[in-house]
Amino acid sequence: MKLLLLSRNPGAMRPFLDGVRPGAPLRVGYIRDAQVAYAGAPFVAAERRAVEVLGHEIVDITVRDLTSSAFAATLSTVDAVYVAGGSTFALLEALTITGSDVVLAERVRDGMPYIGCSAGSIIAGPDITPASLMDDPADAPSLTEFAGLGLIDRTVIPHADGLLEPYPSSLIDETIARYGLSHRLLPLRDDQALLVDGDRETVIDSADGGDD
Repeated sequence: MKLLLLSRNPGAMRPFLDGVRPGAPLRVGYIRDAQVAYAGAPFVAAERRAVEVLGHEIVDITVRDLTSSAFAATLSTVDAVYVAGGSTFALLEALTITGSDVVLAERVRDGMPYIGCSAGSIIAGPDITPASLMDDPADAPSLTEFAGLGLIDRTVIPHADGLLEPYPSSLIDETIARYGLSHRLLPLRDDQALLVDGDRETVIDSADGGDD
């Protein structure tokens, strides 16, 4: 598997995607379900811009609007997938109610490169429950199970440096104190990312690359 799990800053994205097919433009599926409730929010435009400036073609995907077979067909047309940040619970709900969570996990295990940012990184783990203090489970009223995609064996806790106003250090500390004994957690600062290449997992630098 090839995964890049970002906390916030996009610096590690360019080398990751350059390694997919060196020197050639890619089609990147942009899964935006975590952002649907935040249309017009500055962070949504900023995150989208961070992907656009890399110069690849972006294919917008709203999973909630697709059947699992249509989602699978869409994935067959892209070279990599980017799962955007926003509401972790709304994102997982969109994937599970359509059965697309299984499709996505299978494609990634078969080799499709996966980039997650914040919520997109959290759902890559085994369980999104530790995100309950950072995001609101009420965003996903039909979600009854909090199991993630299970692509890694830890739950990413993004924004762990506590520099973003909605996620102060006190909230990060409370999250780790409440869930650290019951769940395997991986706190990531906003200038860090987890790179997964096969069986190898490495926390790498992902400082803002300055492309925007």
